[in-house]
Amino acid sequence: MPPQTHAVTINFPGGIVPAGDLLAVLEAAEAAEVEHLQFGNRQQLLFEVAAGQRRALVQALAKAEVLCEIDADLHPNISSSYVVEDVFHHTTWLREGVYRDILDLFDFRPRLKINLVERHQTFVPFFTGHLNFIASDTPNYWYLYVRFPGAGALYCWPALVYSEDIPGLSGAVERVLLAHRDQFFDQPAADGALLHRLVSAAHRTVWQPLGAPLVLPAFTLPYYEGFNRYGNKLWLGIYRRDERFAVAFLQDVCRVCLATRLGQLCTTPWKSLIIKGIELADRGRWDVVLRQHRINVRHAANELNWQVEDRCPDGLALKHELVRYFNEEDVRTYQLCFAIKTKPKTGLFGSIVVRSHFDTLTQTGLHAAQFEILHTRDFNPNSKDFVSFRKKVGRENLAWYLAQLCDQFYEQQAAAGAPAAEETPAPPPAVEPPRPTSRRCTSARAAAPCTTQPTASRPRASRRARRSTP
Repeated sequence: MPPQTHAVTINFPGGIVPAGDLLAVLEAAEAAEVEHLQFGNRQQLLFEVAAGQRRALVQALAKAEVLCEIDADLHPNISSSYVVEDVFHHTTWLREGVYRDILDLFDFRPRLKINLVERHQTFVPFFTGHLNFIASDTPNYWYLYVRFPGAGALYCWPALVYSEDIPGLSGAVERVLLAHRDQFFDQPAADGALLHRLVSAAHRTVWQPLGAPLVLPAFTLPYYEGFNRYGNKLWLGIYRRDERFAVAFLQDVCRVCLATRLGQLCTTPWKSLIIKGIELADRGRWDVVLRQHRINVRHAANELNWQVEDRCPDGLALKHELVRYFNEEDVRTYQLCFAIKTKPKTGLFGSIVVRSHFDTLTQTGLHAAQFEILHTRDFNPNSKDFVSFRKKVGRENLAWYLAQLCDQFYEQQAAAGAPAAEETPAPPPAVEPPRPTSRRCTSARAAAPCTTQPTASRPRASRRARRSTP
């Protein structure tokens, strides 16, 4: 039976969305009777179109010179930290124009995930791409960390890469990786030095020695919603709890952008929008649009620090369930971020990861949903070195255990006396893949991982009641 709907993906490289281009996409989507769209973890645009409207939509997008993929994900979007410039961070040399110059030099559609990230910010993940270019302190030179597809191991390129060489080097690395899948795909012990030799033999670049090792800042997620002032301008962040943005709302957003000479919007890895450069005098226009479409721009911070797979209603429903528990129990999550993984090898970003698996039969003979809770070592979300905290956790106990892990993080911080602004080193050139461990523990709050399930009543108890129990 043919599908009733088709999944449409449109890339906006770097998360930079020209308002005029987006408006053309929205008009084509509206003509195809599409009512809502989403933004993905790689800052791309996602929506569903009815099977009967597919042909007309593709033709309308082609007429507007907009490339799209239908029911495929062969060309991941290039993700970047362009959105943070002037809003969350100021750099000495990496300005908006540098991002644009690099993106304009890409003369091919990458098949690998590519990240362009400023090293001092913490809003955009560093290592969620296969080719992760991270700005160095030397103007126009970048670190390159290669994450081998399907493996998770990182290889640090043994030289800094010049800005204008990033597109060419990306293409060269991609060609070598795709030509030697048996050596570099799904290989935890992939040889980075071999990759470097093969690429260097076929492609020349301008490079600088590494010099100082890459050091990344401690993670804090800035609040990215609402109206916020920077200098003599405003930026507006818009997040949707259900991840869905109404076509009519986005059309009005684009029209206000164009009317006030704002040429672009920015998408974020947190599936939200940020509009920069709003004049103070134009604030009223934006208030009208937000009011007309009933848009709330002040959600709780512990709802904004979650990563869920794209087009994953089950993961989103679980997130809502866990956030509701956190709100009821007043759980602190500052300096933490969470990821819900229902599929393998999705490369989500998180200091605490909830990973689903289905290996236990219920009394009816059906598989019961169970989860494993992991966290990155030292709770650094940019690490790929995972530690298992609990295995085979039922859904009804999941929120309680996550609260215990949050407590462990803050107890660990207090014991170490770690200041919030302390910097942490980047992952080493090669990182082993996740190897969850299991140890017996003597209490539900033990720091060591434990697979023992609690009694049915204990996880459901209030955290306040638990704290008062001797």
